[in-house]
Amino acid sequence: MRRNTALVMILMCGSTLPAMAGVYTDDLSRCLVESSTKEDRTALVQWIFAAISQNPSISALGKATDADIEKANAAVGSLFMRLLTETCVDKAKKAIKYEGAVAIQGAFEVLGKVASSDLFSDPKVQAVMAGLIKHVDSKKLEALKDGEP
Repeated sequence: MRRNTALVMILMCGSTLPAMAGVYTDDLSRCLVESSTKEDRTALVQWIFAAISQNPSISALGKATDADIEKANAAVGSLFMRLLTETCVDKAKKAIKYEGAVAIQGAFEVLGKVASSDLFSDPKVQAVMAGLIKHVDSKKLEALKDGEP
């Protein structure tokens, strides 16, 4: 039983999925999104940030402490368990039965995208991202559209 639980957790946190999701994954995705609060989605984004901040290539930009990581793991672990075993349990069972454990990963990827869109909609985040335009050559980009080399 523990081996299956570990597999499901790996699939939820794993890399990319094929672009095709089944109807049961879609149902589970909708349930996860509709059943999560803004606070839940914030906790998910914080967990993702804590994880990626450990990568040496970006650790200078922000590093989560061991306490931050444990807090984020606990919060998202509770979120996963609540959504999968309480709130969306019927949809989770059907998704796994008909589409396999990869359905869990796909559904949580959708939730992650929704959580990220919440994050990116913040005016301060948008202002930083808009600063990119100062470093982009619009003439060269326009040439791409025209098919020029």
